[in-house]
Amino acid sequence: MNNNELAYLIARASIGISMFTHGLVRLPKIDKFSAWMTGQFQSSMLPEVIVRPFSYALPFLEFLVGILLVLGLFTRFGLVLGGVVMLMLLFGTGIIENWEAVPSQLIHSAFFAVLLALISYNRFSIDTLRKKNG
Repeated sequence: MNNNELAYLIARASIGISMFTHGLVRLPKIDKFSAWMTGQFQSSMLPEVIVRPFSYALPFLEFLVGILLVLGLFTRFGLVLGGVVMLMLLFGTGIIENWEAVPSQLIHSAFFAVLLALISYNRFSIDTLRKKNG
């Protein structure tokens, strides 16, 4: 195990745990979360017909991205999906001028981008096991 591979594992697991827990805590209270999120966008230019379905999909997407990254399974797909989720969140955050949330979303976005760029260091993962056995 070299330092780059270990660093990659720590970074991948960290962003994975963040995404996993975001989804995990929202799923049991998804209706309440959706109502809160829809309320945040009530006076925005985004119509409820867009916001409401996204508010229900978001916890599942966060949970999925988190599991994939923690396990290192379909890592490239998980990183791209996570990046797309962050782009959507950044757009929504900007629309409602919630500038306090932007730094956290940008940090998540940076993790996804850097991990994708350095994916060759993804040695400790189910993806690597699958390649060896496949």
